[in-house]
Amino acid sequence: MKVSVNYNGENFHANLNQPLDISMAVRDLEEATRAWYVDKAKIEPIVMGDWVGSVESGAGVNFNEIYFSPHAHGTHTETLGHVTLEKHSIDRRLEKYFFTCRVISCELDQHGKNQVVNTQKVLDELGQAEITEALVLRTTPNDDSKLHTNYSNTNPPFIEPSLAKELAKLGVNHLLIDTPSVDPEEDGGALLSHHAFWATESDAPRVNATISELIYVPNHIPDGVYLLELQIAPIVNDAAPSRPLLYPLTQ
Repeated sequence: MKVSVNYNGENFHANLNQPLDISMAVRDLEEATRAWYVDKAKIEPIVMGDWVGSVESGAGVNFNEIYFSPHAHGTHTETLGHVTLEKHSIDRRLEKYFFTCRVISCELDQHGKNQVVNTQKVLDELGQAEITEALVLRTTPNDDSKLHTNYSNTNPPFIEPSLAKELAKLGVNHLLIDTPSVDPEEDGGALLSHHAFWATESDAPRVNATISELIYVPNHIPDGVYLLELQIAPIVNDAAPSRPLLYPLTQ
């Protein structure tokens, strides 16, 4: 199935039968990626008396309970409700699911003990083309170790509030990144980049903007313009597991 997309005054096509998945699944494995000092996710059969919800154990069905945190286990998409007193559920704030999207590979700068996305590199890349609704940031170096990393107590890379604020000004409504957070692991609860991107302190907070974290963009996916499909689990919460899919745009 092909769809037509108008971008920067030109018509492009996207093949919806050929998605590029940039999500990390919730997995109950020790080596599965996680963050924020939590144990691995658990997926286990429900037990009711003598009945165990497992075909292997003699039941007619597999009937599991899943214990996980959207923010800690796998790819997730969050609303400004993540950092505000007012409740904002992702299943109400994300109202459409297809967006024009830029993928940018971004270098990391060493600032003391911190690794920070190179702000100028990202802005220079964005300045070369029409701004898109969504931005995918792939930090470099990049390899599949991101699929099985315990980020707790490792001070992962993040972005500066100045970049988050500038992206908001440029009209980027959906920011996706392959780190556990756009903010430092330890910042005393300030979460300055989250607040800057959502403009929470302004008279017009960006209630329909989202941040997706813990994505993984394989190296075979080149930088460029795509159609993004941002799938989320319909859970009433500030964040939910998500499955971002990219579709290359061709003329």
